[in-house]
Amino acid sequence: MAISYLEDAIVRFEGLERLFGMRRFNVVVREAQECVELALKGALRWVGVEPAKVHDVSEILIEERGRFPEFFEKAMDKLAEISKRLARERGRSFYGDEEKGIPPSELYTESDAREAIEDAKLVIDLCKKLIGGGRCSSSS
Repeated sequence: MAISYLEDAIVRFEGLERLFGMRRFNVVVREAQECVELALKGALRWVGVEPAKVHDVSEILIEERGRFPEFFEKAMDKLAEISKRLARERGRSFYGDEEKGIPPSELYTESDAREAIEDAKLVIDLCKKLIGGGRCSSSS
């Protein structure tokens, strides 16, 4: 299951640059969130933790930090921050600001999308290192 989650994260990640090139910045943020969620849930499964059915796994990561190797544990605060921030954007990047009537395509900038891509890459790279290359190879 851990490998499958990471593979799914990698597949999604590989589409982010195409979406970025199409200037679909809100979709980039949404897909990056899914990359992060899947990769981190794969990491949790890898160390024997059944992740909750939530989009933000930051609290679980922090609670279980002692199960991870040192290189991963050192990045834990950053990983948790990325998970928390992108999970907060999940609904907004999909539905927009319904209260103000602003579509999601008008809420996100090129900078927002680039940051989401960079964060997803960091998470995936660390999870690949944790879980191992094997079937989880990618150009990312």
